[in-house]
Amino acid sequence: MSDDQDVRYDVADGIATLTLDRPERLNTISHAMLDMLGALLTRANDDPAVRVVILTGTGRAFCAGLDLNAATSGDGIGASDARHPPTIDLRTAPPTVLFAMDKPVVCALNGSAAGYGMDLAIGCDIRVMAENAKLAPPFVKRGIVPESGGTWLLPRMIGGAKAAELIFTGRTLDAAESLALGLANHVVPDDEVLVRARQIAREIAANAPLAVQASKRMMRMGLNETFETHVQHVYLQLLPLFASDDFQEGMRSFLDKRAPTFAGR
Repeated sequence: MSDDQDVRYDVADGIATLTLDRPERLNTISHAMLDMLGALLTRANDDPAVRVVILTGTGRAFCAGLDLNAATSGDGIGASDARHPPTIDLRTAPPTVLFAMDKPVVCALNGSAAGYGMDLAIGCDIRVMAENAKLAPPFVKRGIVPESGGTWLLPRMIGGAKAAELIFTGRTLDAAESLALGLANHVVPDDEVLVRARQIAREIAANAPLAVQASKRMMRMGLNETFETHVQHVYLQLLPLFASDDFQEGMRSFLDKRAPTFAGR
């Protein structure tokens, strides 16, 4: 568990669970949480014992965005004036870390995600959403842009026209609308969100971790590659996988008609 009680970190059975734990403030992100979350995501990605990450929250919200109360009081993110711009290292910021991670990340949306919280959720690979949860991109209503990946992610996820309507209007989506648009993989009763997320995470963790991570890398690289370039990169990824112990285990277990046991090497 992390020392910062606003972000809890637990590892069990190859699954790292990161929990935003500031329910009295709807898990809004403070400066300290921003730094801690980026560091813990990096820790999970670097830990060979971790195969999958779950990102979730406590209370009735997943994350209601940045801590605007702190910002308006002059203490939080976005509080600086033009003469003193905010000092945020984008290289270690959670959205950048999420995009660069090789470990799959499942977002368990225990409640609504707004603003930064929505960008955080859509930056994950898979989203399990509570029936009563909502996705809200109110950026233009606050005089800003989706600052943490939304303008890059949304057009690729739902198409340019739908992304434009959502961003330009700042409209809130309920769980059913999020599912229909493809922004949620699953919508489940509120008390089953973490159960379903863990089920998915266990399914992923049972597979060959090097192959899962290579697959995620290839999908990420493919976003900006031609088909011809991409297949060359896929071939180069295959070569070390063919030489891995896990490949041999995968073939043997298939022939033996048993479940494989992968070691990640």
